[in-house]
Amino acid sequence: MKASVLIITMACAASTLAQRQMRKHTANEARPVRIVEATEEPPAESHHHFEVQDKNLVITANGIPEHNTGPFPNHGNPHAIEEQKYSFKIPANPQPAKKMTSVYGMPFGVGLNGVVFDPGTAEYWNGDRSSGWNYEALGGAVQLGIDENHAHVQPSGAYHYHGLPTGLMDKQDFTDGEHSPLIGWAADGYPIYALYGHDGKDASKVIRHTSSYRLKDGDRPDQPEAPGGAYDGAFVQDFEYVPGFGTLDECNGTWTVTPEFPDGTYAYFLTEEWPVIPRAFRGTPVNFKGNRGHSHRRPRR
Repeated sequence: MKASVLIITMACAASTLAQRQMRKHTANEARPVRIVEATEEPPAESHHHFEVQDKNLVITANGIPEHNTGPFPNHGNPHAIEEQKYSFKIPANPQPAKKMTSVYGMPFGVGLNGVVFDPGTAEYWNGDRSSGWNYEALGGAVQLGIDENHAHVQPSGAYHYHGLPTGLMDKQDFTDGEHSPLIGWAADGYPIYALYGHDGKDASKVIRHTSSYRLKDGDRPDQPEAPGGAYDGAFVQDFEYVPGFGTLDECNGTWTVTPEFPDGTYAYFLTEEWPVIPRAFRGTPVNFKGNRGHSHRRPRR
């Protein structure tokens, strides 16, 4: 399934209950996403800096992209883009953890332009978080004003990616069929690439990596606390992991060699299919959510 139509996420860091009251939705069918054309120049110059200090990669950024964005506010998103004060410190030499960590409640990582991958939503079936039915940002059941970069804006003014960051990929000279350039860094310190990479540690060929998730068969439970309808991608819970179904593991990553790591590394790959942006960490993540500073507030126009 194409990322512009359907991307399932498990995090809900994009908005919090403290920032706004839950909206009640009862839609239960995935629909094409109404993509907003990226015609606007960013409201400020992009500032981002990456530097290894001791055992950490220290990242400072204002969260402003170097590519055009959609107009914000727009019909599906009422927030304007504002500069942020990001300061992240991630492991420079990450190690695999004994068990995976869910992305739930925090951003997944940050792009080389200083824009975060923060794919989750705070939208739940009937506005009830306890229902367990979390709307997918790009599932289309709820339109969220996503632009051509598969991004939109948080109430804090933070522009963030929900899917394939096409503008960032273009800036990094992404070429279809060739090994992906480095796209960013995950919160556990492992690198992020997009779509194409080597087949494991075999550097002789490049493949298009695929997710090992798929839609569940049948229908959702027909109960008062559940949305009913077919498992079609409107909700995060519509998907399941099937080992070996694709080339990537449950974290949407693999052990491989890359141009930056010719001796081998674990690496994440953004995919066309669910989950597109990974929803679990192979290593131990730092809490991006608690280390993002504050936005540079400007008067609303």
